[in-house]
Amino acid sequence: MQVRKQNIFNTITGTIKFLLFWFGVIFHAIIICFIPRGKYSVKYMRFFMWCLLKLVGIKIKINGKLSQKRPLLCVCNHISVFEFATMSVAFGASFFGKIDIASYPLVGWIAKKFGVIFIDRRPSHAMDALNAVQTEMARVQHPMFLFPEGTTTNGAYVKEFKSTLFNIVENTPVNIQPIVMKYKMPDGSKISDYDMANHFAYFDNNKMDFGPKCEHPRSAFGQVFHIAVIGGFLVELDVLPVQSFNGMDRKEIAQHLHKLISDKYMESR
Repeated sequence: MQVRKQNIFNTITGTIKFLLFWFGVIFHAIIICFIPRGKYSVKYMRFFMWCLLKLVGIKIKINGKLSQKRPLLCVCNHISVFEFATMSVAFGASFFGKIDIASYPLVGWIAKKFGVIFIDRRPSHAMDALNAVQTEMARVQHPMFLFPEGTTTNGAYVKEFKSTLFNIVENTPVNIQPIVMKYKMPDGSKISDYDMANHFAYFDNNKMDFGPKCEHPRSAFGQVFHIAVIGGFLVELDVLPVQSFNGMDRKEIAQHLHKLISDKYMESR
């Protein structure tokens, strides 16, 4: 299946969808004001994100089952701006985010409501941040997602994982479940590396180690509009078994998980 070409009809349709997308964001933001932060706000996030994905045309297929063990940290590769909505809809999950996001107008407030756990990566705050994160992880009953590449990619490979992000699980009893995410055409057919980079992925050309560059980089909102115009795509998620990391340090954990996820991802490419 080929990427749907952009023409006047698709552009008009995409524009309508994009306007409805923003109407939905504003409408749901008002409702969120009245929902207390916690399990109910995380559940509402799942419905909220489902509405947005449906509107843009993104479908989800899950292979395997998520563990019922808690606390559960899910580790996944990262391709575009849609992962946060995808994992919320697929698994009722929330995420780890940079502490900077907490101070963003509106975005930071919504993220807090949706159960995002913020990580302060400054060395001087490392111990306090670690204790706070571990306390929060022990409390929540929903899975938490971590994207250890630290950035989105062009989809041609899985970038090396940042080992510092695994401080939160080093020598702690947290269940870790790797998940491999693949983008496909709506009918399930493969997407070429060129089309992935130029239509579906969202990334910084300067941060890629290899693979195609994006010829016409877009903003995050520009990417949402573009996906609405070309008709969406399918996100396929392979849920791998829970992993044991007894006796491993953060670097060993990062390397082991990267190999698992990268090997499975490249096998499908």
